[in-house]
Amino acid sequence: MDAFLPLLLEIWTTACRHVELPEALARITPLLCSRLPADLVLVRQFDRSACRVETVAAGPANEIVPPLLKRSDCRQDEMEGLLAWCQPTRIVRADSREVARTLPGLLPEGMSGQVLAGPLHRETEPVGLLVLSAAPGRFAPQHEPLFRALLDPLAAALENDRRHRELSSLKEAVEADNRSLLSRLGRQDISDTIVGAESGLARVVERIELVAQSDAPVLILGETGSGKEVVARAIHQSSRRASGPFVRVNCGAIPPELLDSQLFGHERGSFTGATDTRKGWFERADGGTLLLDEIGELTPAAQVRFLRILQDGSFERVGGQRPMKVNVRVVAATHRDLKAMVAAGSFREDLWYRIAIFPVRIPPLRERLADIPALSSHFALRAARRLGNPPLVPTPEDNSLLAAYPWPGNVRELSAVMERAAILGSGRRLEVAQALGTDLTLSSGAGEAVESRPAPGAPDRPFATLDKAMSRHIEAALDRCRGRVEGTYGAARLLGINPNTLRGRMRKLGIDTKRFRRGGPG
Repeated sequence: MDAFLPLLLEIWTTACRHVELPEALARITPLLCSRLPADLVLVRQFDRSACRVETVAAGPANEIVPPLLKRSDCRQDEMEGLLAWCQPTRIVRADSREVARTLPGLLPEGMSGQVLAGPLHRETEPVGLLVLSAAPGRFAPQHEPLFRALLDPLAAALENDRRHRELSSLKEAVEADNRSLLSRLGRQDISDTIVGAESGLARVVERIELVAQSDAPVLILGETGSGKEVVARAIHQSSRRASGPFVRVNCGAIPPELLDSQLFGHERGSFTGATDTRKGWFERADGGTLLLDEIGELTPAAQVRFLRILQDGSFERVGGQRPMKVNVRVVAATHRDLKAMVAAGSFREDLWYRIAIFPVRIPPLRERLADIPALSSHFALRAARRLGNPPLVPTPEDNSLLAAYPWPGNVRELSAVMERAAILGSGRRLEVAQALGTDLTLSSGAGEAVESRPAPGAPDRPFATLDKAMSRHIEAALDRCRGRVEGTYGAARLLGINPNTLRGRMRKLGIDTKRFRRGGPG
């Protein structure tokens, strides 16, 4: 054994230096194959609860891994017999067919030739196996002492790998909890309360309550900015998974070449730049809810893999060979017409049936104008807190202006308008008209006030209707811009609205640009 001491010292050093078993075995294999005639080195691990033996690392001497089944499923009596064989430490040197017959589960299916195998222990408990394979007749009795000496450093490498995975799992669980907590704290003002739950979103809330306690996939349909993520969070918080992570992924923001890695994770070295093993979004959402936003942007190849994980919950990391399972509730969201995409062949029909088990449609803001007073007050108070301003809410006149706006950006746009109104008001008032681009205090081109706010205590006077005030204000902008609607010097830019929106209002109010056009530049 003295002749083996330098080799064993180097193997011990390598096993302790590299905590991930595949990397450790890749470095150890050339060392032990310099003294043992092995073609393949396997480390296998016992999974007692599942009655299974699984290959967790392989070190081929010739850098070619033969086609072997990584997992060996055993009967209960076969598992008990294999564990009993491991106590005390024994070594088997025999033909692979004989070993497979006498010790089912010890070898992976497909292995041939001669094998040299022995158990790996954690303290006194058998936790795995070291298996060497070679051509028939190559292993001899003089190889057994060195093989026996290898069991301890390989058992240490297996234990290091187990502890590393446990620590990584605990770390990611803590990080997921922290993200979930920070997310709830950061979004408490929108996610804990659905504004409009008793009016415009009453039907949506009913469907949330119906589906929340099940694990059925949910498809949320709605225009951009309508509040799909808020509804998804409400489903998560009302479910049995509320204590688990809530993970949101925007499918449209992930480059197609990185989509598999982001969703399913990757193994170290699986592609250029993969310097570490990384868990994908499905693993990170294990035990919780995964929101796949803009699912209509998934590539056809990703749709196939996504369909598989919906069917049986299993997947493989990029570059991995071990099937993995997760327990995730999937909520998909999109603003696109998936039925039309199915008809056009750009979205898989079988995937559509899987995710559309329980659709929830969120109406756009223009279809629930009754929610605007509550939403505008909600966003105004939130803006005041963020800006450190006194709490202010919109007036009835402000809400009338808001109700007259078409809201192409839905609730998200309303939130931005209210924050802009709070900034423009400098904490003294909400400049809603100015934030919308319809400030009624601006003067016309002739220098006459279109409409001014009465001073407190001033006597009542005729008050212009909203349409009349908007008509005057648009005419003033057109007069200043010489009838030009769009462009750098157009009225739409001056008013801060989309040119098409401005033209629509002009048609409604009967405003003709021809009477404002006159000579000169612009």
